[in-house]
Amino acid sequence: MVVSQRDLKSYIWMALLLLVLATNLALYRTPLSEVFLSEETKGVILGSLFDLAIVTPLLIIAIDRKNKFTIKRFIMLMAGGLIFAKLLIPAQHLAPFVGFSYVGFAIEGSIILFELSLIGFLFFLMPAVIRDVRTYDEGLLFAFPKAVRKRVSKHRIVQMIISDLLMFYYAFASWRRPIPVAPNTFTLHKKSSLLAFQIMLIHAIVIETLGIHWWLHEKSMVISIILLILNIYSVIFFLGDIQAVRLNPVRLKEQKLYLSLGLVKQMELSLDDIKSITTDQEELKKKLNTKTTIEFVARDFEEVHPHVILELKKPCTATLLIGFKKQYSRVAIRLDDPIAFKQALQQHLSNE
Repeated sequence: MVVSQRDLKSYIWMALLLLVLATNLALYRTPLSEVFLSEETKGVILGSLFDLAIVTPLLIIAIDRKNKFTIKRFIMLMAGGLIFAKLLIPAQHLAPFVGFSYVGFAIEGSIILFELSLIGFLFFLMPAVIRDVRTYDEGLLFAFPKAVRKRVSKHRIVQMIISDLLMFYYAFASWRRPIPVAPNTFTLHKKSSLLAFQIMLIHAIVIETLGIHWWLHEKSMVISIILLILNIYSVIFFLGDIQAVRLNPVRLKEQKLYLSLGLVKQMELSLDDIKSITTDQEELKKKLNTKTTIEFVARDFEEVHPHVILELKKPCTATLLIGFKKQYSRVAIRLDDPIAFKQALQQHLSNE
């Protein structure tokens, strides 16, 4: 197996991170503490604080280089390291430096308050957001996040709340909405087992909840309640995902291509970003590189392949689960009517 130089560096940083954490754990939580921790421990404690508040965040950032280095991210990791030091180092040894750990709690508390204020601000501006959504002609799955970004913020916690609000809307408030039937709309799911598979998962979760919850409740009430909440959330998610798939077909509108596969992934593409269209059957049957290719292929009980792959001129951003963003340079699509889609796409491209 060939390991790239980038992956090799990541493994080295991981090894160093494990070494730093393991040595500090061994120092304070094993019999070695009696050997190395004497009355004069200030130097050792300072070294551990430096390891956990400075070295560890830098190593984590080095491992996860996909996310760019920011001062905010470093401060959050540093605060987490100081809190971890408070939990790891015995109180009698940490006493001269206890103020450092409280700094960590203060930073994390400030960040939590800031994020809660963003959530409150989002709900305060919700009427204005809804008015903006009604002015867009892109479908709620695309229009709602765009309106929130315009009115509120692009902050990660806001993106997560957006995902949950969309999930609850599609699960409970969308059942009377008609399925869009219009020119240049193309479904992905009708000739697949996607919806049947999700209904099976809902049945399995309900049966598992009824069968295990009462037994587990007698063993551990806390665990049973946590699992019950997770199961209810999962059922709501699958209900919302079913509706999001049904109500959001692929759309070609003006010079935009709107792609979605339920709540799991969405992508808005400008037709100017499409370099070429791959339709060769041999090429379509090859295994796709999931790092560079996003798949809008409905799940089926048997192996299926995309009908077209769009090669992009530059990596474009897709929205994934819980609002996460990722860039892809290829888009694989499987449709219920691939011929009509190819003809419409070619026509739009030729009209540029």
